[in-house]
Amino acid sequence: MSDKILAKNHDKNLNRRQFVAVAGAAAASVALAACDNNSTELEGPNGTASSDDNAPTEKTKVSFVLDYTPNTNHTGIYVALAEGYFADEGLEVEIVQPPADGADALIGAGGAQMGVSYQDYIANNLASDQPMPYSAVAAIIQHNTSGIMSREEDGVTHPAAMEGHTYATWNMPVEQATVKHCVETDGGDWSKVELVPYEVDDEVSGLRANMFDTVWVYEAWAVQNAVVQDFPYNYFSFISVDPVFDYYTPVIAANDDFAKESPEAVKAFLRAAKRGYEYAVENPDAAADILCEQVPELDSALVHQSQTYLADQYVADAESWGVIDPERWAAFYQWLNDNDLVANKLDVNAGYDLSYLE
Repeated sequence: MSDKILAKNHDKNLNRRQFVAVAGAAAASVALAACDNNSTELEGPNGTASSDDNAPTEKTKVSFVLDYTPNTNHTGIYVALAEGYFADEGLEVEIVQPPADGADALIGAGGAQMGVSYQDYIANNLASDQPMPYSAVAAIIQHNTSGIMSREEDGVTHPAAMEGHTYATWNMPVEQATVKHCVETDGGDWSKVELVPYEVDDEVSGLRANMFDTVWVYEAWAVQNAVVQDFPYNYFSFISVDPVFDYYTPVIAANDDFAKESPEAVKAFLRAAKRGYEYAVENPDAAADILCEQVPELDSALVHQSQTYLADQYVADAESWGVIDPERWAAFYQWLNDNDLVANKLDVNAGYDLSYLE
């Protein structure tokens, strides 16, 4: 196929926490030079994307940067590659792994036209003194599926029960404020939770080794890993404590300049991605097989377990894949403002643009 996957030489255990630590700096970085996207405008007989025989033979090139190493959050993208959905839209898509300062910096500088980000990362960028030009254009997963996991034997079934236990922190204000809010909302005393450094890539292994008692995880991966490993665990989600934490993580983001100059390319990408994620919803096992075929170093059992879970999460209760609820988006940004967790106050309605999602 003409679509390409470019795997750069990064540690395959690179995880989101490593990027949280640099998100603020990456948003303000101007070190990355925007590269020529070498694209041709997608235009059919009516000025819209076309895949018929009269369509341009030269495909529009789009560089798409992941947030970290490939996993089931990205399945729809890999399905769209394997099944030719991007090619059908006249696109040649190159998947790249993120540089040291994160995917957001690369998207914002134009080094990648599109990629994976998070609403909280975009908040860091918007609140910086020199925000970079990029915005969310679609939600990958409809709800925040993160929370706190612990060993079953410790009985940490709700936030206040974290008292007297260790919590693995990556020492970020928003992260700690989130967990603190949950503990105190549940009637607990945050000062009685001992913070220890987060120093693992596999949360289940860390819990087994008693490196910490509680840890922030994503249900689609770490919790499913516990299931695959037959590890007894407890888990509670943040949104079960306070719906303000039902923000969008992860999202597809686009460089604003690219989106304005090539709107049909962004629309075409999202049409193909939507087909890919809808395929994963309807055919989770087949989608897992496609991901494993394209990224063979992944644990097949974990990918299949995770894919089964995410089949109900990509769209969930939304009208269709990709939509963003303005009220939920604004509520989280208002919480960040109210708790002084951003350098500059946010426009709670900024940072996303759904005009490219069809």
